[in-house]
Amino acid sequence: MQIELARGVDAPIIAVLSRDLIETGLGWSWRPERVLRAIRDRDTTVIKFVEHDRISGFAIMRFGYEEAHLDLLAVRAGRRRRGIGSALLRWLEQSALTAGTSIVRLEVRESSLGAQRFYERMGYRPYRTVTGYYRGREAAVQMARDLWCDLPISAT
Repeated sequence: MQIELARGVDAPIIAVLSRDLIETGLGWSWRPERVLRAIRDRDTTVIKFVEHDRISGFAIMRFGYEEAHLDLLAVRAGRRRRGIGSALLRWLEQSALTAGTSIVRLEVRESSLGAQRFYERMGYRPYRTVTGYYRGREAAVQMARDLWCDLPISAT
């Protein structure tokens, strides 16, 4: 079991996981080509959690000068509640701190209460709800965490 940087050959698998675990009912926007662009982008990190030569989870984070944005994080249904999601998120948070970035932002579906609770346990706090964020079909709860001081984050 280990966290590794994703490679180009992983793009189709990660894309299908995104479609099946995150994008259900919204249309498929993280297709293999988009995941591959993220893997090749120098300002984006795509990581995978590998168990027995199988990807059990993955995460995609974009890094800016002052903030990072978690685009996707998912763990296969049968592998949840085993620390995989936490390990992926902590790995990316440590990378952000190493890069001098302390604020991490993300969006989660308003209907995904389990995901919201997960992020809250990880120190993220909701700061705004955006109606129709997901293709006009569902609201998003925007959440953030300041890795340096864990103070509440403003909506800026």
